[in-house]
Amino acid sequence: MVGEAFKKQPVDVPTPSERPSEFFGKYVFNKQKMSKYLSKEVYEKILDVIDNGAPLDRDTADHVAEGMKTWAMELGVTHCTHWFQPLTDTTAEKHDGFVEHDGKGGMIEKFEGKSLVQQEPDASSFPSGGIRSTFEARGYSAWDPTSPVFVIGDTLMIPTVFISYTGEALDYKTPLLKSLRAINEAATEVVRYFNPEVNKVISNLGWEQEYFLVDEGLYSARPDLLLTGRTLMGHSSAKDQQMDDHYFGAIPERVAAFMKDLEIQALELGIPCKTRHNEVAPNQFELAPIYEETNLAIDHNMLIMSLMKKVARKHGFRCLLHEKPFDGVNGSGKHNNWSLATDTGILLHGPGKDAISNLRFVTFVVETLMGVYKHNGLLKASIMSATNAHRLGGNEAPPAIVSSFLGKQLTEILDHLENTTDTTISISGKAGLKLDIPSIPELLIDNTDRNRTSPFAFTGNRFEFRAVGSEANCASAMIALNSAVAEALISFKKRVDERIEGGMDKHAAIIAILREDIKTCKPIRFDGNGYSDEWVEEASRRGLDVEKSCPLIFDRYLDEASIQMFESLNVMSRKELEARNEIKWETYTKKVQIEARIFGDLSINHIIPQVVAYQTKLAENVVSLKGILPKKEFKTVAASNLALISEISVRVKNIEEGCQALTDARKVANKIESEREKAIAYHDTVEPLMEQIRYHIDKLEAKVDDEVWTLPKYREMLFIR
Repeated sequence: MVGEAFKKQPVDVPTPSERPSEFFGKYVFNKQKMSKYLSKEVYEKILDVIDNGAPLDRDTADHVAEGMKTWAMELGVTHCTHWFQPLTDTTAEKHDGFVEHDGKGGMIEKFEGKSLVQQEPDASSFPSGGIRSTFEARGYSAWDPTSPVFVIGDTLMIPTVFISYTGEALDYKTPLLKSLRAINEAATEVVRYFNPEVNKVISNLGWEQEYFLVDEGLYSARPDLLLTGRTLMGHSSAKDQQMDDHYFGAIPERVAAFMKDLEIQALELGIPCKTRHNEVAPNQFELAPIYEETNLAIDHNMLIMSLMKKVARKHGFRCLLHEKPFDGVNGSGKHNNWSLATDTGILLHGPGKDAISNLRFVTFVVETLMGVYKHNGLLKASIMSATNAHRLGGNEAPPAIVSSFLGKQLTEILDHLENTTDTTISISGKAGLKLDIPSIPELLIDNTDRNRTSPFAFTGNRFEFRAVGSEANCASAMIALNSAVAEALISFKKRVDERIEGGMDKHAAIIAILREDIKTCKPIRFDGNGYSDEWVEEASRRGLDVEKSCPLIFDRYLDEASIQMFESLNVMSRKELEARNEIKWETYTKKVQIEARIFGDLSINHIIPQVVAYQTKLAENVVSLKGILPKKEFKTVAASNLALISEISVRVKNIEEGCQALTDARKVANKIESEREKAIAYHDTVEPLMEQIRYHIDKLEAKVDDEVWTLPKYREMLFIR
């Protein structure tokens, strides 16, 4: 047992004297701060840039930078950095001081518009998929005014895009912003059929971040957790989540202190934390904020993941964001709740006040389904990774087949429009449900149920993309989703306009095209059990992408339909897509390669010596018994030890042979030049070998003396003391 040594007492978390609403955004240069530190003229200009996409001139940037510097220095800030999101699923930053020579032998604090607007990181040191070589190092980061600048410690953090010297995107934010522009333009054109006064459409996102907490001492004693984020071996605990007693259970005291500390810091940085609770697996938890505009929501999610890791260490924990840190228990996802809103209201609002509102609602639901149907393979590729592949398909997460659950009422509405000439759309609101308990008030029941097995479920006024991985950058999924829906809306408007130009009434034209699209995208609708084997067969018959191999799923980015969509919307070029896929394959290979090397090291240098030492003790015990006990009694007493000695020998042999085969498979795969083929080889030959070897190691863990087994076990790591 090693767990007792790592008991921690709760860290005392100071409570701010103000209410959360009073310190929310304390370290953010938001509109309130802008109005205070900028002149009225500059403030109005920067608002036009933020709200309407107006161009930013250098003179305005200089004035904004001066206001930022004044505000930041009042908070003790001495440095600034461009904070960007390279293709590593992490963030990057390079800090520069607010110092310049004053010409008199001294220093002055200086921060100009040029430092705010642009910096020059080394582009060859980040993944580029061949766009940049070592001798082609120049790249640029450029300020994104639509995401507020914030302060961490003594540094002014400036959200930026990151592009190469030749203009290609080397980050997630650049194509994300382009996809948001595409959905805005396409959706605005369509929504004006129903409300000509709409000026813009905004994509909103509400993410739900799942994570595990593990005692820091136990974490440090597990090289696999330390270096890969997951346990590569480990026998299941006698008790884990089978009692269903952790989900929504009372939050442990130490965890509550961590959550409180995290929320205070997050709120000060303008992250609107709303929900916290225990998740399904032991030591698993969730944090969710209020919905925000998608670009800002993604920046906040990247920031919160960094904060979680930092705050966890303060409380004696390590925060695990890997999608499957423990085999056999619930993995961690990051449900992306996606919706569209205008400057006048929400588009996916559910029941409307009139027929026009209901028709608008159905239009955007159907065209969202059209985008998801046409690009279901691409959407799966957008959330797939070496780590998320361990989670998808188990009875805890959506299957690796993209489908959409709509619920009974919405399904009936679409079937009605498809199969009848009646164009009346009737959508009921929440119904009342009375319990036979006088003291309990009437409940309002939603008009749709929920389906946890659906990767893309409609949940009342939004779609929930449940398949996104817990450590992923949400931008990957949102780029694909917003682009797919934008393309569908553009096609919808073109076909409706053609009918109108041909003399058809606008309302009739909309209904006619909707009826066509309802029939076309019907294969994506599935309200049943996504975990069943029957659904895999049915999905294949429907023409949906049922591929499970992660490297092969990445191919969907390079389908001609995907390239045409991204290029037509000016979101990404063929060159950028090809480069990103090179990065995806290379990243997949490296992650599995690292796991295989650590796995081999643990097996040969930790597991086998421990097991053989225990086997030797057993053998010595048998020898000593033989010299003490009568022959007949000896056979009876020593039988179990002899059987275990034999079993250990067999399993150790399998582990040794398996590790050699694992090394050989890596050597063969490493000689493959094509990143795609190398990734496929690692998936097909290396990963299965680790699973085969793990089987024997986990069996031995259950047999070997607890005092001998030095790696912390699941029963110790999964329960916070």
